[in-house]
Amino acid sequence: MDRNTNRRPRIPQTELRLSAKYAFEKPNDRRALDLMNTAATAVMNELPDVVVGYGLGGLDAKEAEKELLGSYAADKNEILFSRFMINYNNEPEMYKKGSVVFRDYEVVEADPMPPKTTKEIMNQDEDGDQIGVEIEKSKTQQEKDRKRRAKARITVQYVDIIKDEFWERRPWLLSNKPGKIPKEP
Repeated sequence: MDRNTNRRPRIPQTELRLSAKYAFEKPNDRRALDLMNTAATAVMNELPDVVVGYGLGGLDAKEAEKELLGSYAADKNEILFSRFMINYNNEPEMYKKGSVVFRDYEVVEADPMPPKTTKEIMNQDEDGDQIGVEIEKSKTQQEKDRKRRAKARITVQYVDIIKDEFWERRPWLLSNKPGKIPKEP
């Protein structure tokens, strides 16, 4: 319930029907999250240009942002406990972090500033952060990259994507250049 209006957050009808049909529990049913992860993996298998996806169960993005705006971790923990009887500290990582689905290549050691190559120009995004912008590739190179991305293993992990370490160890996610395919053990 919304403390200010005594109303439940609006949930799209499609989600309600799907939840009812499969008797998914709210806010996070392991079966529902596994279904979403499997669907995201299938989409990535079909579309080699997609390199990463992120999802978190519960409210839709606008409702969640409005609900949690200005709140602190303790407030969020209280909301989870008072509404759903969930103790955040006892929850598995998949419920704390959300699902990150990405093409997995060999993980590199974290290097905040990788060396520039002649094929790369450094620019800044709207926040002033450095980003790599690749010079336009030939159609042959684009096709090679697409094939390499299609060969990459798609993985689902429950990790913190807010911290830089995740991105620094997986530079291919931001550079749009496929990484090195890991050797089979």
